[in-house]
Amino acid sequence: MLKKIMILMIVSIIGLGCEAENLNLFIRFDHIDGLKSNDSVIFETNRIGKVDEVTYTKKGDYLVELMIHKAYTNAVTEHVRFFIVSDPQDNGRSVVEMIQILKGGKPLQNNTVLEGSNKSSAIIERLEKDLEKGMESFRKQFNEFAEELKKIPDSEAFKKLETELENLYDEMKRSGKDVRDLIQKEMLPRLEQELENLRKRLHEKGRENELKPLEIKMEEIRKI
Repeated sequence: MLKKIMILMIVSIIGLGCEAENLNLFIRFDHIDGLKSNDSVIFETNRIGKVDEVTYTKKGDYLVELMIHKAYTNAVTEHVRFFIVSDPQDNGRSVVEMIQILKGGKPLQNNTVLEGSNKSSAIIERLEKDLEKGMESFRKQFNEFAEELKKIPDSEAFKKLETELENLYDEMKRSGKDVRDLIQKEMLPRLEQELENLRKRLHEKGRENELKPLEIKMEEIRKI
């Protein structure tokens, strides 16, 4: 019996040691888009961790606890940003995506608390640091966004396009001329195409006039 107890204690200690080598972070988000415990954390094409817990705070925001696997902790530096997107492998779920706006930087310490980003602000920040890498991120994210819009109901597609345009408008007003020009050239044509795709869907149901607010916001973006 004593031998069995000792074995169990050793296994428990080893397990705790392995868990301690993972990295725990806390990210604050204003909205969580259905994110819940055990949803994934992704970086590039890898699933690098999971959501441990989602807590609604007294401040009216959400504190999301993440666990990053030991193999990927070196990638988690002061230059990473976190935002919530649909799971590319399961459109019914959400994930926390991590991107690096710059290579290098100091590794984050265990239990660090960070402010979450939205997808547009994170990618535009990366554009400002590195245009080539930023455009790679944009193309990847937009391809996933376009595929997602095809699979969801019209009302949800409308809301996602509306949010994307509002975020883009806010970020462009804060950005420099080079980034604004690149957005006008690369991003807006893609967003206009998705707006047209949604218009066709709504036209079949006699509801295309519902797109007027998005068309107005698109025109405001063009004038920045």
